[in-house]
Formats: sequence, C-alpha cells, structure tokens
Amino acid sequence: MRKASRMLGLVLEWVLIVQMIALTAVVVYAVISRKLGASLSWYDEIAAIQLCWITYYGAALAALKRKHIGFDGVLLSLPPGLRAAGIVVAEALVLGFFALLAWSGWQVLVILDGMNLVSLTFVPVQFTQSVIPIGAVLFMIASILSLPHYWHETMAGRSFEHPEVVPETVPGARVETRP
Repeated sequence: MRKASRMLGLVLEWVLIVQMIALTAVVVYAVISRKLGASLSWYDEIAAIQLCWITYYGAALAALKRKHIGFDGVLLSLPPGLRAAGIVVAEALVLGFFALLAWSGWQVLVILDGMNLVSLTFVPVQFTQSVIPIGAVLFMIASILSLPHYWHETMAGRSFEHPEVVPETVPGARVETRP
C-alpha cells in the first residue's frame, strides 16, 4: 500500500505542477494580450476551469498526505477504544460524502452531454467538469491508501495536525521512539 501511495502522490504532484504551470502561462499570456489591445475571449473560462482542477487534484493530494482539514485533537483526547471508533466513523463519513460527490458528479456529466464551452466551442463541457467525479474518486483512493498510517499514528497518540504535541499528554498514548 505504501508503494501505491507513493506512486499516486507522485502522479498527483506532477498533474498539479503541470496545471499550475499551464494556469500561470494562460494568465501571463492573457495579461500581455490585454496590454497589446487584443483581449482573449477564452481566458476567464479556461482560468476558472484550471483553478477548479488544481483544487480537486490538490484536495486528493492533501488527503493522501492527511493534510486536509481535520480534528485529530478531538480523537486524541479520547481513550483508545473510542478513538478507534471515532476514526472508523470519521472515515466512513468522509468516504460516504465523496462517494455521493462522485455519483452526483457523474449525474452532472450525463446532463451536460452534448454541451460545449461558450468561448472554445470545440471543448466539451463534460471534459471540463469530469474533474468532479474523478477528483472525488481520487480523494477516496487517497484516503484509503493513507488510512493504515493514519490509524497507526492516531492510535499511538501522535497528531498529524500538531506533531509538536507530546504523546505523554494524550490519554492512552504509547511513547515510541522514531529512528
């Protein structure tokens, strides 16, 4: 699972790097074109779509690294038995939400069949909005791949949000030395 996690992380990082470079290029090109008196008709639409793609793929990368918004302080304050139950409930809620988002995103794609962008009429809207179900599925995969490490660290009383928290202050935490 760690190898799959590393591979997914690498792919997501490169997708994000390419998207950020592309967005930067579009913005710079649009600014130069506007200064030269030749505004681009497609700039706003494409930049907004790229920003959405960066957001969805970035969220999946954050989930893989467990750097998204969380409340592990609440979990760490619980005794180990309740902490384990809390992790299971939280993960089930997150996976359920993103499964619903993936399904809803797919329904949106079905509705958008045959539609094209206004400014670039050769680009299908389905392509631009495909990030919704794809991003949701990637988030679920990332959460599942990162769950074993998260489980181990949280059950050991170590915080992902605040690594400076001393495990001795967490009820039921075991103190382990790291290499």
